[in-house]
Amino acid sequence: MDPAFLVLGREAVILVLLLSAPPLVAAMAVGLAAGVLQAATQVQEQTLGVVPRLVAVLVALGIAAPWIGVRMARFGRACLELVPRISP
Repeated sequence: MDPAFLVLGREAVILVLLLSAPPLVAAMAVGLAAGVLQAATQVQEQTLGVVPRLVAVLVALGIAAPWIGVRMARFGRACLELVPRISP
């Protein structure tokens, strides 16, 4: 197996973790804030935790979309450059 494929696999895992970070961090931060607010006010409505998290994830994806697109395009280009190495 070509070492370039191993490097590409490692890059893929790192890329998945890196690109999923903005929406996950936004959801965790808003979820924590909503949980503290619900605990402080003793309002236990489920939609008060879900809807703000959904909005935060969509905003984070909207803000990070250009960066995510550039990183994915760069990775796709690297994958396509390795295609000639697959067949002898």
